This record gives sequence, C-alpha cells and structure tokens, in this order.
Amino acid sequence: MRFLRSAIPLFIAAAVGLVAPAARAGAYPERTVTIVVPFAAGGPADIYARFVAARLQDEFKRPFIVDDKPGAGSIIGTNVVAQAKPDGYTLLMMSNTQTVNETLMPDKPFKLMRDFVGIAPVNASDLMLVVHPSVPAKTLPELIAYAKAHPGKLTFASSGIGTPYHMAGELFKHMAGIDIRHIPYKGSSGARTDVVGGQVDMMFDAVTTMVPLAKDGKVRALATSGLTRNAITPDVPTLDGAGVPKYEATIWLGLMAPRGTPPAIVETLNAAVRRIVAEPDVKAVWSRQGAVPMSMDVADFERYLQADIAKWAAIVRLSGAKAN
Repeated sequence: MRFLRSAIPLFIAAAVGLVAPAARAGAYPERTVTIVVPFAAGGPADIYARFVAARLQDEFKRPFIVDDKPGAGSIIGTNVVAQAKPDGYTLLMMSNTQTVNETLMPDKPFKLMRDFVGIAPVNASDLMLVVHPSVPAKTLPELIAYAKAHPGKLTFASSGIGTPYHMAGELFKHMAGIDIRHIPYKGSSGARTDVVGGQVDMMFDAVTTMVPLAKDGKVRALATSGLTRNAITPDVPTLDGAGVPKYEATIWLGLMAPRGTPPAIVETLNAAVRRIVAEPDVKAVWSRQGAVPMSMDVADFERYLQADIAKWAAIVRLSGAKAN
C-alpha cells in the first residue's frame, strides 16, 4: 500500500505529461500560414508584412510566409483571401486602400466588413509629397502657384486607383484648388521609378521609402502629410503648415482574415501582433523609419475599420475620384 500511495503522484504526472503534448498538438497554428499582400513587392505593405511574418514565426514556431498578389488597386489579392478557407491559414495584409475601395469600387466581388474580420492594426506612417528635381518648385507654395499657372500640366503618380497615394493626391488637388493629372500604376515600385526618372512630376509616397531617395537628391521633398512634422524629417514642413490648412492623409496597415475564421484564432493572432508592436526594439526600428505602432483589441479594430470606411467615403465624394 505504501508503494501504491507513493506511486500515484508519479502515475498522475506521467498521465499529464502524455496529455499535454496531445493538447498542444491541436493548437493554432499547426502548419504554414500565408499572409497575402495585395500590393507590389518593395512597398510598405510588403516590407512590414515580412517583418511581422518573421516575428510571428518566431513566436509560434511555425512558418509564416508572404505572398505578393498585386493588381487592380488591391482587388486581386484581397479577393484571393476573401475566397480562402476561413481557418486562419490565409491572412490579408491590408491598408486604407481597402477602406477607400468600399466607396470607390462598390461593384468589386467582396465587401470588406461582410467578407473579412479584422485581426489587428500594425502601424501608421505619414506620406511625403515629392517632386522630380526638374519641377520648377522648391517649396509647397511654389508648387501650388506653378500648378495654378499651368493647369493640367503637372502629373502625379500613385500605386493604383484607390490607394492611399492616389487619395492623398486627390485630396491635395481638391484642397489646394489645382488641376493635376493622376497617373496610376500597378504598384508603388513602378510609380516611384518613373518619378525618379522624371516621366511623372510628383507623387505621395510613404516617408519610410522616400527619405533615402530625397537624401540622395533623386527627388525633392516638399511636405509630409501628417498634422505634425515627422520625426525623421523634422526639416520638412507639413502640408497643413505650408499652405494647405487641415490637410491630413496617412497610410496605415493591418491584418484581416476571411469572415468565419474561428474567434479563438483571431484573438490568438491579435494578442500576438499586439505583443510584437509593443516590443521596445520594434518601436525603435519603426520610429527611425517614420512608422508608429498601432495596437487595438479585435472589437476596437472593427470599429476603427468602420470609421475609416466612412472617412474615406467622404473624401472620395469630395474629390470626385472615379475608378476606371
């Protein structure tokens, strides 16, 4: 009896040891998770998707890979995720392009808040208005004056209709009272290349990607799009402070999943992303790039998405922007 009494705790411990791995074996994720980026490689969505994927892979000890599927102003890649099985293994790295498209492209094959569930925001960054050095304007007021004197002459590039770069240009056009022509591309890389090459006069692009080009003299930075000066470009004024009062347009990124994804998986991913963006080294790296971490629970992110859809709906109507 004494042997049995002493052996019971050992039997219990052994049983727990056998059950625990079995329980862990069914925990999410059990296999590779794909994050679809519906934008071209090299842009902010692609860069930060890869950053977040690497951190999620470290946390979950399972592969997280990025699959770029650009085209049609983000519609192609976004629709791939909309049609994916809602099991947490196909995610979407989205931006306010998707919230703009709710109004700009009402006939697309999906509806954001019907076919997706928000997981978590990732970060936000200002945009930078740059011009090719051949443009005879060294300040924002000079650019506005030149555009007014030469209506329809200046062109601005974007990564596609409905993207934050496009809408920032449309908002600038409306608020500054100027006539500039939009040249849409299939991705930010092509747009950026043609602005650097002088085929297009200007563009709004993420501060994170334009600062090196401005420092090298390949483009001229005229203003940033936030209401306060960007920490990494303190010498560059805001549009609001340099001649376009109350102008504000940023780009933010977030993760979504197909609607119907189990709430437990959504909450698991939300918690993981919030831990990542709260890490001191992440904050430090992103700050040097001009990006600010965003952190919300699932319910708050859903509300944020709804509010952003409403915000950009007003801007689309205000600008008169039309999808081709």
